[in-house]
Amino acid sequence: MYIHVDLPTQTLSLFNETGDAVIESRVSTAKNGPGEINNSFCTPRGWHKIRAKIGDGLPVNSVLIARRATEEIYSAELRKDNPDRDWILTRILWLSGLEPNFNRLGDVDTMRRYIYIHGCPDEDPMGVESSSGCIKMRNDEVVELFDRVDVGTLVYINEQVTA
Repeated sequence: MYIHVDLPTQTLSLFNETGDAVIESRVSTAKNGPGEINNSFCTPRGWHKIRAKIGDGLPVNSVLIARRATEEIYSAELRKDNPDRDWILTRILWLSGLEPNFNRLGDVDTMRRYIYIHGCPDEDPMGVESSSGCIKMRNDEVVELFDRVDVGTLVYINEQVTA
């Protein structure tokens, strides 16, 4: 089982052991495009694994800051009161790079950059680059993905157009 994130099409697919896509979702990746450098606010490419799963059992739209639930539930009112927040909701799949000097270690370390697959407000657009580097998903879709994968599941993020 592995996750494939296709940057050109802004899609995420979960493939089972026989190579069949069991989840296909529109996502939103970095508005700054692909890249691995610290503080670039880009989505890192290459092979990763899920380092940690955070938020198991939280209600949908639970707000997370620094990987901890705030006990807030996202709403339009809360967004209006906090216009500059980078909304991380419902679940987090924290990624760790597997390719030394490309997306792991030094100034290109995906895990130290706190790059996640996570839920976001349902009104945020999918299929367009709009994140600060993470891979944003609809809340119901991130719950389904979270429930189907384990820590250690491989994740491939590509930027080339696939056939």
